[in-house]
Amino acid sequence: MSNQLQIRFPWSRPRVAVLEISGAIGAQVRGLQMSRTIRALEKDPRVKAVVLEIDSPGGSASASDMIFKQLQKLSKKKPTVAYIGGSGLSGGYLIASAARHIIAGETALVGSIGVIFMRPVVQELMAKLGVRMEMTHEGHLKGMFQPWREPTEEERTKVQGLTDELYEWFVGAVAAARNLDIKKVREFATGEMFSGRKALEIGLIDEIGDFDLALKTARRMADLSERPRLQWVRPRRPLLERVMARGSFSAGEIAAEIEARIVPRIEFR
Repeated sequence: MSNQLQIRFPWSRPRVAVLEISGAIGAQVRGLQMSRTIRALEKDPRVKAVVLEIDSPGGSASASDMIFKQLQKLSKKKPTVAYIGGSGLSGGYLIASAARHIIAGETALVGSIGVIFMRPVVQELMAKLGVRMEMTHEGHLKGMFQPWREPTEEERTKVQGLTDELYEWFVGAVAAARNLDIKKVREFATGEMFSGRKALEIGLIDEIGDFDLALKTARRMADLSERPRLQWVRPRRPLLERVMARGSFSAGEIAAEIEARIVPRIEFR
C-alpha cells in the first residue's frame, strides 16, 4: 500500500535537549561526566538540537578544555545554542563559545578570558606548628609544586611560561570558535568580565535575550516544524556520590576536599 499509516509514539517525537552547566568546572561540573553526557546527546537520533544553559564562573582548565572539545564535536552534527543567564566566565565562556549561537541576558556576566595559577604556601604555618617536610626526589624540578616551601625563581619562571602557553591557547580557541581576529580577542582577554550588552558589542555573544529565545532559536536552527519535546539533561552522579549526598560527609571525603584545596592547579577562572 502506498499510503501506509505511520504510528508516532510520544517518546519518538523530535527533542530539544537542555543541558545544564552550572557551578564551578571541575568541582560541580565534572569534565568526564559532562563529556559522556554530551557524547550521548550527539548519538541520540531523537535529539535534534541542544540548548546549553550556562551559569559558571569557570574552573579547571583541563576539564573546561575537555567539555569544550566535546561540545565542538556535537555542534558540528547538531544545532547548539548557549544561553548565559547568570554568568559565563573564563572556562564557562570557553564552553559557551563551542556552541553555534550564544544568547545572554543584558545583566549576565560574560568573558573573563584569562588563566590563573594557584599554589598555597604553608611554610610559615608548618614552622609555627613545629612541622617540617623532608623530600627525596630525582629531577631538580620534581618538587616545584609542593606547598610547604617557597618557590624558587626558576620555578616561578617555569610556571609563568606554562601560564602564558595556556593563555595563548585560550585566546586562540575563542578567536577560532567565534571567528574573531586573534588580535581583537587579545585586547579584551584581560581577565575582566563584561555585561551581556557589552559582550554583544565586542562579539563575544550573538544576541541579547532570555531562555525562551534560546529554545526558539534552537528549534529554528533544527528546522523543527512541530513543537519538539524538551529533554532536560544533567550528568548522572556515581552511585556512591548519590548515597553520600543523603548523609553526612565521611572522613575520606573531607580529606579529599582538603587535599584538593592544597594541590596546585591552573584554572580558567
